[in-house]
Amino acid sequence: MTVTEEINALKKEKDAVILAHYYANPEIQDIADYVGDSFYLSRTAVGLKNQTIVFCGVSFMGESAKILNPEKTVLMPDLSADCPMAHMADIETIRRMREQYEDLAVVCYINSTAELKQHSDVCVTSANAVKIVKALPNRNIFFIPDKNLARYVAEQVPEKHFIFHNGYCPVHEEMQLHELENAKAEHPDALVLSHPECSKAVLARSDYIGSTSGIIRYASENGHDEFIVCTETGVRWKLEKDNPGKRFYFTKTEPVCRDMKLNTLEKILHVLKTGENAVEVDAELARTSKKPLDRMLALAK
Repeated sequence: MTVTEEINALKKEKDAVILAHYYANPEIQDIADYVGDSFYLSRTAVGLKNQTIVFCGVSFMGESAKILNPEKTVLMPDLSADCPMAHMADIETIRRMREQYEDLAVVCYINSTAELKQHSDVCVTSANAVKIVKALPNRNIFFIPDKNLARYVAEQVPEKHFIFHNGYCPVHEEMQLHELENAKAEHPDALVLSHPECSKAVLARSDYIGSTSGIIRYASENGHDEFIVCTETGVRWKLEKDNPGKRFYFTKTEPVCRDMKLNTLEKILHVLKTGENAVEVDAELARTSKKPLDRMLALAK
C-alpha cells in the first residue's frame, strides 16, 4: 500500500477526518477531507461527527479545534508547527488597556494562543474581522496581535477607535514592495491580490485585499487571467486547481511558512497509527477561551 492508501484505510478504521490549511503542502491539501482558511476550518470542526480530527496546520489551530470539540481527539502531525504571531501579545498589556480605555473590546485574531483568547472579548479571522468589529457595541477596539490586519480593519470601520498592537506575521510582513513592483513590471496586466497581514505599502499597491479564501474566490470570479498573489505560496495549489486557464505569480522571494510545511504525509500516517501528538488543553482554560471563539462563530453567521 502507498502512504496515501494507508492513510485512507486508517481514517475509516479510526473514524478520523483530516483538516488542512491552504498553506499546507499540495499533497496534504490533496488528501484532506476539508481544506480552507482559519475561519472555515474553525466552523467546520464544530460540525464534524468524526471522533478524531487530524489538523494539518499550526498549534493555535489544533488548540482551537480541541477547545471547540473537547470530547474529540485532535491530533497534530507535528507538534512543533507553531505560529510566531500567536505569541506576540501579552496579558499585562491587555489588562493595562482595559484600565486605560472605557468601553473597550479586546478583539483577538484567531492566530493567538488559548491563554490570550481567554483574556479577549471576541476572536476574529481575516475573513470575518470587519463584519465582527462592526457588530460590536464597543467604540474602542484593542486589536491583537497583528498590526497590519488591525489597520486594514480600522480603515473599513472608521467609526471605531482602534488601539494597535505591534504583532505581525513574519511571512507577510517580510514581503518587500520592491519585489512586488518587479513582479508587476514583469506582468503589467496582472492584478495584485494581497492578504491584509501584508504591510501597508504592499496593500496600497493591491487591486484586491482579502483573506485567503477571499483571494481564491476573487481570482475565480474575476475575468482577468493573470494575478500576482501576495500571501503564502501554499495557496497556489487551490488557485491553479480551480482556475486551469489562469496564471498566478509570486514575488521572487516566495512567501513560505516553514511551520505549515512541517506537516507531511508520513507524519499524518504516524499519528493515525499511534495516536501520538494529541492536543490537550486545561479544562478551565478551554472553558474561558471558548467564549470568544463561540462569540466569533455567532457574530459571523
